[in-house]
Amino acid sequence: MEKTDPASLPDYLLDDQIGYILRRVTQRHLAIFSEAIPQVTTTQFAVLARLRQLGPLSQNLLGRETAMDAATIKGVVDRLTRQGYVTTAPDPEDRRRLTVALSAEGEALYAQVVGKALAVSASTLDPLSASERATLTALLLRLV
Repeated sequence: MEKTDPASLPDYLLDDQIGYILRRVTQRHLAIFSEAIPQVTTTQFAVLARLRQLGPLSQNLLGRETAMDAATIKGVVDRLTRQGYVTTAPDPEDRRRLTVALSAEGEALYAQVVGKALAVSASTLDPLSASERATLTALLLRLV
């Protein structure tokens, strides 16, 4: 392998890289979330929130609706099922498909923590003004 002259390499300042910045913001958000809502993780709460919004869904569609791949959504659903927050059942129209629904316990937990979840989002964005929050959200949505 040919040696590269270090002086010819472009500067790569980690602190200026978007992936690094987003990861640090995510770590801050996760810390705020886990302090406020220790019962579930952010991904587990996303499943509860989407099921509350849309009703029972196939596990596959639930994964798409929460931006999780098949392996991740399966693990999240399995953990939520063990915790009693969701139920699963074979789809009556396609027995190969699994339908996921909020349980009564899941509904109760959602009702208990949804206000806290909104406060977590506000706290994550707290250093920004209202207009900066709107701009940041709009710009990030353009990246997805």
